[in-house]
Amino acid sequence: MNTKQFIVTSGKAFRIGDISPDFTNGKVKGEAIDLQVEENMKEMARLQDILYAHNKYGILIILQAMDAAGKDSTIKHIMSGFNPQGVNVKSFKAPSAEEMDHDYLWRSHLHLPERGNIAIFNRSYYEDVVVVKVHKLLASHNIPEDLIGDNVWQERYRQIRDFEKYMEENGIIVIKFFLHISKDEQCKRLLERLDNPEKNWKFSSADLEERQHWDKYQNTYEEMLRETATEYAPWHIIPANKKWFARLLISEIVKENMGKLPIKYPVMTSEDKNALESYRQQLCGKV
Repeated sequence: MNTKQFIVTSGKAFRIGDISPDFTNGKVKGEAIDLQVEENMKEMARLQDILYAHNKYGILIILQAMDAAGKDSTIKHIMSGFNPQGVNVKSFKAPSAEEMDHDYLWRSHLHLPERGNIAIFNRSYYEDVVVVKVHKLLASHNIPEDLIGDNVWQERYRQIRDFEKYMEENGIIVIKFFLHISKDEQCKRLLERLDNPEKNWKFSSADLEERQHWDKYQNTYEEMLRETATEYAPWHIIPANKKWFARLLISEIVKENMGKLPIKYPVMTSEDKNALESYRQQLCGKV
């Protein structure tokens, strides 16, 4: 599948409304799709093993979306193929008192991947230019008043672009996904949480409150995506009304990005190669 059509590297002409959350690229749900996702996951696992052995690069996968867009299920179904020893999943909720006493990127920096490892952010530092903006929370974040000017959001977008450039220049590859869901589909999924006893725990009255700000969120996300899409850390806009298609597309993109890395298994030194026979004899008890 050509994944380039879902990439935003420059947001000048980007509009969320130009992308249908129902888009499936002409594909139909079925066994063939499931098999392709499974093959992608196997390849992702193979590449993770090389990434870990190579131990030079780290990968940061960011999932941003409205509530019920499928962030949790993406992690559960697509990222489950990774070896858990080399993966850290971090869900970012409302900042703690300790986090509020630091700059807004501090808590994210704490969870960046080690070399050879993968970090998955369920939400991220982008909450600080989305939720904080929509609900006008800056004043409660212990920020000096003289730093909250008319350009504060443009400054934060620049800071995030700089942060992601910093990561790229230090061998951390940033793969960003925005799961694009419609308001009607979100309603269906929230109703399912109410109707299905096994999903009741996922429902919160806060979901209804956030839903009241749907249009404001869409406008804020659109601006954020435009301002933080770059060549070195592009956004991938995932039509997410059909979960099966979102999983296929995300697995394809992660596989492709991992496959582009110049990684390989370490090569034994000539000294070790020459000693292999000695090692073999030692293992077999002949020495």
